[in-house]
Amino acid sequence: MRRTRVLVAAVLSSVVAIGLAATAGANPRGPAHRTQAEAAHHASRSKYPSLASCRTTVKHETYKSGQLTVATDNPAYSPWFEHNHPSNGKGFESAVAYGVAHLLGFTKKQVKWVTETFDNSYAPGPKAFDFDINEISITPARAKAVTFSIPYYKTTQSIVALKSNPIVKHHTKAALKTYLYGDQIGTTGLAYINSDIHPTRSPRVFNTLDEAVAALQTKQVDAIVVDTPDGQYMAATEVKHGVQVGQFPPAPTGTAYGLLFKKGNPLVSCVNSALTTMTKNGTLAKLKKRYLAEYNDVPKLKP
Repeated sequence: MRRTRVLVAAVLSSVVAIGLAATAGANPRGPAHRTQAEAAHHASRSKYPSLASCRTTVKHETYKSGQLTVATDNPAYSPWFEHNHPSNGKGFESAVAYGVAHLLGFTKKQVKWVTETFDNSYAPGPKAFDFDINEISITPARAKAVTFSIPYYKTTQSIVALKSNPIVKHHTKAALKTYLYGDQIGTTGLAYINSDIHPTRSPRVFNTLDEAVAALQTKQVDAIVVDTPDGQYMAATEVKHGVQVGQFPPAPTGTAYGLLFKKGNPLVSCVNSALTTMTKNGTLAKLKKRYLAEYNDVPKLKP
């Protein structure tokens, strides 16, 4: 969703940029005779710069020279961060950020964390950071104002409610339309309510997730829709007598998290190289298993 605040990883086997001449040498037929599959494979290999070249340039192109400035919200919740302390390197998103930084040649001391609220992160205009990592779903609307990296995590939406609420036992497709939902403004959870559940009553919209949780706790709303990892954390630690009712199937859009940059920031290409490396060498998979595996065994719902 947004994150809902309470729900990705990072990087290590270098992406090599292959020149057209070298590729043509490997392919006797030359670029003009490549099949579509060959052309796609070539494009995927040469799409991003090499990490070696990035290390010689990025330190002079960052928000502050020689420093990587990374933003997230405050408080920063588990499992994305631990103990509301992003700089400790613990939690999925903290580990991803440091993985990217390492591949781009930054030491841990050269990574500076700053605070940026979730809804301000994707607003148009200049940014006082290099990238924001905050369970921010990649959406076409947001991409008009900011630039996203390739996804570092894909998730699903889930329902959180009080154990006493009828939605816990009655959540057929038709029944789900009858409940009053609440959610934070600008989240993909709120978008999912409107676009996939289609409730008969308009959901209540809150400025922060804390406000939405408070409304749920005081029975002003029946349920909240949030990212699945966030939902499990919320039900277990934030909502007294809370329960995660279940998760929906993956939606075609709005379920992938990306690092957020100011519009047109050239750093995104090198960050994409790092994320690609982390995917290929298994770093992201290991981080997902370490921090997020327990959040994925959630009952499935039918929207």
